[in-house]
Order: sequence, then structure tokens, then C-alpha cells
Amino acid sequence: MKTFCNLLVLLLPWRLKRFCLVRFYGYELHPSARIGFSYVFPRHLVMREGARIGHFNCAIHLERMVMGKGSVIVRGNWITGFPLHTGSRHFAHQPDRRPELLLGDESAITKQHHIDCTDSVAIGRYVTIAGYGSQFLTHSIDIYRNRQDSRPIRIGDYCFIGTGVKILGGARLPACSVLGAGAVLTRDYSEPWKLYAGVPAKPVKDLPHDAPYFSRQSGFVY
Repeated sequence: MKTFCNLLVLLLPWRLKRFCLVRFYGYELHPSARIGFSYVFPRHLVMREGARIGHFNCAIHLERMVMGKGSVIVRGNWITGFPLHTGSRHFAHQPDRRPELLLGDESAITKQHHIDCTDSVAIGRYVTIAGYGSQFLTHSIDIYRNRQDSRPIRIGDYCFIGTGVKILGGARLPACSVLGAGAVLTRDYSEPWKLYAGVPAKPVKDLPHDAPYFSRQSGFVY
């Protein structure tokens, strides 16, 4: 029944859809926020001023999804989690796990990416998840304990993430960093102003502090 209701809401024109999402789902949607033809039904949704979700995105099984001012999820992205309190044995050893996506002000997730929010994925301000086909994977099998396990992913402010990367649970990309195309980020790094690249990714080059990308006031890059 819930899925049927979601599909009905999905087909409504935006003004009616917004009314239903606020009134019956309890979502917090700024008057200027907008959702296109996308199946976006986390338990809690917050969209700040000017936040936008384009067409053909799917966001399900999340406890919380927060989009900051001017942030955007463009098209064809698959965003999933593993909800709490299901009675499943999966992740029962992690009572503090947070299935959530937090997208900072003026940040963008472009096209056809997969973001696994079994645990928290926190993306800072003025971040670009560029290109196509990147994967954020917060969960995997722990072969030493023979169980599913999850760890959060953190992306700092003013980062640029190239096309086709893989970011694994427990990884952190520090602020003002670039993750090169095709890289696999597996570690918690703390040094900003670096280009991280390779498999596994590591710092390979210093970045100039005066590069305009790192001080821009608009999320949209012309």
C-alpha cells in the first residue's frame, strides 16, 4: 500500500505533490525547492532554499536526507540505504548506524551515480560529484567476523570528485581536495589542498590555494 501511495504522489504535478509531501509525509520543503519525476521517499526529507532534485532519481530506505541551500541532484542517480528497526540480523551490532545522505550548500551530484547510505554519507559545501558512474559504498562483508558491516563516508567542503571513482566505507576526502577520475578511495585522509589519485588513492600533487574553484560563491560552474 505504501509503495502504491508513493507512486500516486510521484505522478502528481509539482504543486499537488509538494502539498502531499509536506502534509502527509511531514517533509520540510522550502517553497523554492523542487523535485522532478523521481522516486524520492526517505523517512525524513529536508530541502533548503533552492535545492533541486531532477528527473529519474531514486532515493529509498533512508532514515534521513538533507539537501542544503542551492544543492542539486541532477539525473539518474540511485541512492539507497538499509533502514533501522527492521528486525533484520544485518547490522544488528551497529545500533548507532545512520542511514542518511547529507548534501551541503551549493553542492551537486551529477548523473548516474550510486550512493549507498547504509551508513552516513556526508558531503560538504560547494562539492561537485562530477561525471558518471561513481560509487559510494558504505557497507561490505567483514570476512573476519562473517557479517555485514558499515562505516560512514565523509567529503569535505570545496572538493571535486572525478568521474568513475569508488569511495569505500570509512574513507574521508579532506576539504579543498580533488579525487582523480577512476580513483579508489579507501582511507581517512586529513591533508587538504591535494590531488588524490590511483588505486588505492593517495596524495600525488599539491593544489594551489588560489585556484578559483576553492573560493567560489556559487555552486554552478560556468
